[in-house]
Amino acid sequence: MIRGIRGATTIEANLPEMIYIETAQLVEEIVEKNKIQPEDIVSVVITTTPDVNTAFPAKAVRTLEGWQFVPTMCMHEMNVPGSLPLCIRVLMHVNTDIPQKDIQHIYLNGAVVLRPDLVK
Repeated sequence: MIRGIRGATTIEANLPEMIYIETAQLVEEIVEKNKIQPEDIVSVVITTTPDVNTAFPAKAVRTLEGWQFVPTMCMHEMNVPGSLPLCIRVLMHVNTDIPQKDIQHIYLNGAVVLRPDLVK
């Protein structure tokens, strides 16, 4: 069965190294908490707020060991006034038998305000 796993994080500044570090940390925590292997991942959609534009977050994912064949795509979120700035969001589609209620969605840094009901 395919499940969607969500996650988000924020960066302090629109710098490539911050984008890469925080994206990799977010993705690694999603797979660790949900006990996922790269070969179980169908695809990863990564979005950023429009103020994150100095690097492709998908590059950070492709450089992780075992992830070179995982399809990834980057795009921008809607530019909604007052939305959380400098935010990177991930939607990972995964083959898993984990019940939907047991999926652990991961929110890091300033992104914990997006879904406080899911932050453990």
